[in-house]
Order: sequence, then C-alpha cells, then structure tokens
Amino acid sequence: MQLAKVIGTVVATQKHEALEGIKLLIVQPMTPDGKAKGQPVVAADGTAMAGPGETIFMIGGREGALVLEKWFTPVDHGIVGIVDDVYVAVRGASEGATVHLQSTQRPRRASRKAPRTRRSTR
Repeated sequence: MQLAKVIGTVVATQKHEALEGIKLLIVQPMTPDGKAKGQPVVAADGTAMAGPGETIFMIGGREGALVLEKWFTPVDHGIVGIVDDVYVAVRGASEGATVHLQSTQRPRRASRKAPRTRRSTR
C-alpha cells in the first residue's frame, strides 16, 4: 500500500463500461512524512468518498482493480481508504519524537454501499 494526496479529478466522457459511475482521481504518491514521491497517477476511488486535498492509501498493479465492484476492470491504482492521521517516528531524534500529519478533510458520512462479500471460486 502507498500513501498519497488527492490533487485533482479526472473527467472522462468516454470510458470502459466497468468504470461507469467510478470516480477517477489524480493522486500524488508521498512518503510517510508527507513529501512527494514520484509522479502523480490516476486512481479509481474504491471508497467513493475521497476528494481533493485528502490523504489516502492506495494499492497498485493488478490488485488496484480489486477495490471495485467489478474487479476485472482495467485500472492500475485503486484507492482503498482515507487517512485520518499518520504518526511517524523520526530516525536519529530523541526517543519519542514523531512527525504528525493530519489529513485536511471534511466530516465523513456513513457509506450507503452495502458491505461486499466475495464468492468462492471453488
């Protein structure tokens, strides 16, 4: 999993049918102490609740599609959660020193989606 900051949205009038109704966000991967890491990427919002300015965690590769209801979907990154706080111990500092990142986010609403269950393939 990778921490990232949502920095924008993607509007697509034409997209794969499995992505209908899925929010696509531009996210900047970051280190646990909040520094940008690499280039921004587009991620499918599996939470359906992330927005610009929020800190999220995502998964990449083939597993990125597993956050969606139709998990055989062509995506490289999927948002699996929204971060409230991150505490990181500072290396080389006195014991107990930490860096604290707090996500700037709006209050959470309860999700209207019913919990998903996986069917056995056996």
